[in-house]
Amino acid sequence: MKDVRAEIAPAALAGVRRQSNLGDYVALTKPRLNFLVVLTSAAGYYLGALSSINLWQMTQAVVGTALVAGGAAVLNQVYERDTDALMRRTLGRPLPDHRVTAGDATIFGLALALAGIALLALGANLLAALLALATLFVYLMVYTPMKRRSPVATLVGAVPGALPALIGWAAARGAATTGGWILFAIVFLWQIPHFMAIAWMYREDYRSAGFPMLPVIEPDGRSTARQAVFYCAALLPVSLAPTLLGMANTVYFVSALGLGLLFLVLTLKFARTRAVADARRLFFGSIIYLPILWILMIAGRA
Repeated sequence: MKDVRAEIAPAALAGVRRQSNLGDYVALTKPRLNFLVVLTSAAGYYLGALSSINLWQMTQAVVGTALVAGGAAVLNQVYERDTDALMRRTLGRPLPDHRVTAGDATIFGLALALAGIALLALGANLLAALLALATLFVYLMVYTPMKRRSPVATLVGAVPGALPALIGWAAARGAATTGGWILFAIVFLWQIPHFMAIAWMYREDYRSAGFPMLPVIEPDGRSTARQAVFYCAALLPVSLAPTLLGMANTVYFVSALGLGLLFLVLTLKFARTRAVADARRLFFGSIIYLPILWILMIAGRA
């Protein structure tokens, strides 16, 4: 494999000599990604509540889910620290840059994850804690090692990525009922065009690190584009299901339909051109789509 570090300016590697600080440990938890986890689990809890919202229980459920997600992100980076050192976009992370040791990161990640599971068990219910444990297991024991072997890992990784919605629902309702699984399906399907855009933008990085992502094994991008369009198209009817199940009102239905069509337009444009600029638009569009959908669903809660 080609080590891109040889091509990076020495100033970019100066962090090797720096001591770790609080910011490095925060960075290991991937706070921007965790923000979406917080939104998703909070939306799941709010929509799953049968009566008035218990704010204290909701806070414990959301914080517990965020801790588990943060711990999983840290432990994932411990596992992937060698391949992270081979990619330009991850070379400066605390572990490949040697600002945090693998041992310290492992302790930190385990502490976060265990604290999150305990908080969910004590502050919400056992089902929510078990779902969080399943999230941790699939992410670290199935998805993370599979990334080095098969492009199917993207689909597998979408499972733990979607579980926070179900965790929030289960924390509020005490059961994983149909509504919770609909929320899970929305996040699962949303992730594929989101991930395909990332994979296309950073395909050279993934190639350098030896990850068999679709854009790496099929460089023309047709399979990448097909997957993005297929899952985005499947997302559209599923995103309307909350109204059909009585979870949201007609205003939500109309708004979600319009939002979903806009998302699909971005995906089709990317599929047609397979240009990096259109992949970037799809990526940012996907980041905007999900929070707006949660806001619409909460505002239109039946």
